[in-house]
Amino acid sequence: MDDDVLTTLKILIIGESGVGKSSLLLRFTDDTFDPDQAATIGVDFKVKTIAIDGNRAKLAIWDTAGQERFRTLTPSYYRGAQGVILVYDVTKRDTFSKLDNWLNELETYCTRNDLVKMLVGNKIDKDSREVDRNEGLKFARKHSMLFIEASAKTRDGVQCAFEELVEKILQTPGLWESSIQGQGVRLSEEPEAARGACGGYCSLI
Repeated sequence: MDDDVLTTLKILIIGESGVGKSSLLLRFTDDTFDPDQAATIGVDFKVKTIAIDGNRAKLAIWDTAGQERFRTLTPSYYRGAQGVILVYDVTKRDTFSKLDNWLNELETYCTRNDLVKMLVGNKIDKDSREVDRNEGLKFARKHSMLFIEASAKTRDGVQCAFEELVEKILQTPGLWESSIQGQGVRLSEEPEAARGACGGYCSLI
């Protein structure tokens, strides 16, 4: 039953091909990891309900293909999104260098100015790092994004990335309340001490 679900949120995962978007999604929704994960063709879609500060939110998560030839499929999927996770591979600088392109695409196709953005530096389990954590943090701050480093393989930071994103969305009532008007739902008051449950991973703007 969905009676106790506060709202349904549309979340996008975007970034270059091969950065681990599908792996992050599978780790979050199914707690599985496939080292031989095939490239996404078009769009994959998962639903997961999570509880944040006592409020349950159903997430409709869209995993878009990073390859150019599938990009014509993506514009309609940006429409109506309340949150986006932008992923790069910390072991491949070119995936970090192209983040600006993805942000431009987001600006072009997204229908909300106040959607919440989370930057995720994936594959921190690997030794061949090319992008320093501080570079990711600096880029995120410049573009008013949340930031976390993660590893779909080891689970590090994955749950936190999605939870922090959803928490921020729920703190921006204009993003989601219009979809539940008339239901009389109110967010519970959040105690001051409830913040920062993610330990050292998250850097909130």
